[in-house]
Amino acid sequence: MEILRIVGGNRLQGDIEISGSKNAALPQFAATLLSQEKSIISNVPNLSDVKFMAEILSELGAAVTQIDYDTWEIDPANIKHIAPYQLVRKMRASVCLLGPLVGRLRKAEIPMPGGCVIGQRPIDLHIRALECLGANVKLDRGIVKVDGKKLKGGQIFLGGRHGSTVTGTSNAIMAAVLAPGITRIESSACEPEIVDLCNMLTNMNAKIYGIGSHILEIHGVKELNGCCHEVIPDRIEAATYAIAAAMTGGEVTLKNSCYQHLGSFLNLMQECGVKIELNDENQLKVSCNQLDLKPFEIITLPYPGFPTDLQAQTSALACVSKGISILTERVYPSRFMHVPELMRMGANIAMEGSSCIVKGENQLTGAPVMASDLRASAALILAGLAAKGETWVQRIYHLDRGYESFETKLQSVGASVERIAESKLPKSYFSN
Repeated sequence: MEILRIVGGNRLQGDIEISGSKNAALPQFAATLLSQEKSIISNVPNLSDVKFMAEILSELGAAVTQIDYDTWEIDPANIKHIAPYQLVRKMRASVCLLGPLVGRLRKAEIPMPGGCVIGQRPIDLHIRALECLGANVKLDRGIVKVDGKKLKGGQIFLGGRHGSTVTGTSNAIMAAVLAPGITRIESSACEPEIVDLCNMLTNMNAKIYGIGSHILEIHGVKELNGCCHEVIPDRIEAATYAIAAAMTGGEVTLKNSCYQHLGSFLNLMQECGVKIELNDENQLKVSCNQLDLKPFEIITLPYPGFPTDLQAQTSALACVSKGISILTERVYPSRFMHVPELMRMGANIAMEGSSCIVKGENQLTGAPVMASDLRASAALILAGLAAKGETWVQRIYHLDRGYESFETKLQSVGASVERIAESKLPKSYFSN
């Protein structure tokens, strides 16, 4: 396996190009199955999760071709309804195949997605949505089997314990666009990635009303055509690099970013003392004097609230912001596995239920740390950029699921970070 070696203390300065959104691209790959015609999706990030999804679509019978670095063509003319376990188990987002397979073929068999280190993520709301559309769903030896012969429009409520479900909303929408009659989805997720999916489906001739709101009305059509669609920029990637600039007292311009998708995050940055300038519609300039960083409080909530996918990175930011910051997790209350690793680097953090209290007064110091998930990986790298000395981040295969060329982009703005073989980690570290 590979690790990242980081030498902290460099001030980041320069331009970073933001890639397309992974969380938008994956359900859009799935959505191409709703038509019998080819679709072309561009601005797709070069990530392991995208490659896994492409493999799954190929196994389902679609002809999948990467025609350019960030552009894929998918021809789903001859697909089957059974997804292979050996591929589905690698990526939880593959559950979003349920909706399009049921919508197009009126049946689906998808292995239950595996566990998740950031907390329990059941698919009960996905099943509820399909049942509300007249489908029969059963679990047989770990496989979700759906009979959608009687699929029709219906009333769906998607509110859950921690808010709306994003992938559940995607599944409900994709099943409903080809269901006869009218479907009304209440408590729909309204993340930018859901809006982007709806815009793509509209381009395919779907009839969706209320896009961007918590109530969607979908008028089922007989068939959809193929389309060409460009994936939106990745708001989580943009925010991660903005935090990197702030933590190093740097000045970084984020190109191909969408400030409209960053509302709650930009508000936090300004409260922290970070200067944000909108150079044009697609460029954000982020600058900060590290000594001026102020403490803050956040509560993660579904969009337009503060994203749970930025909680780990802002935990790292809190470690170098003078004063006491409080971060409360309302989406995945157990999503704090990065905290012990930050404490190995000298962070002063106390846990209180679903909140972490960070006293950001000490200088972080480099240390060997272990990434537990995608966003934790980013948080530990950010901490390493601001720390004194060397930080070695292990298990960075998590990172490759959601950040395209992460270390290369950081190197382009002056970071001292390199990807090396785990065998080069000093022997004394293996006992940690």
